[in-house]
Amino acid sequence: MTRFLQCGYVVLTPYGGSQRYDLVIENAEGQFWRIQCKTGWIEHGAVYFDTANHNVTGKKRDWRHYQGECDYFAVYCADLGQVYLVPVDQVGKTRAHLRIEPSKNNQEKNVRWAKDYEL
Repeated sequence: MTRFLQCGYVVLTPYGGSQRYDLVIENAEGQFWRIQCKTGWIEHGAVYFDTANHNVTGKKRDWRHYQGECDYFAVYCADLGQVYLVPVDQVGKTRAHLRIEPSKNNQEKNVRWAKDYEL
């Protein structure tokens, strides 16, 4: 929330607990976006984060993605002290990553660079 406020957004929090988003932001033009907050971690030169939550019932594990239920992921990576704003419809349905280092094979095509999503 703090980073959104520093960037000049109005931040709203939903009442109750049944929404599939953690907060709503409003920009200067009056547009609203639903935000799901996620924690990112560093592995293999990238910031990884879950794009679904899992409900565990007994031995069954169901993944529920957020597509259509929120607009952006706000991914906080404590190791970098950075927040990334990632559109929900640009990532997969269970996990995603943002590159912070070049891949070992130097692939550039279809790479999501973390710097492009910094808030």
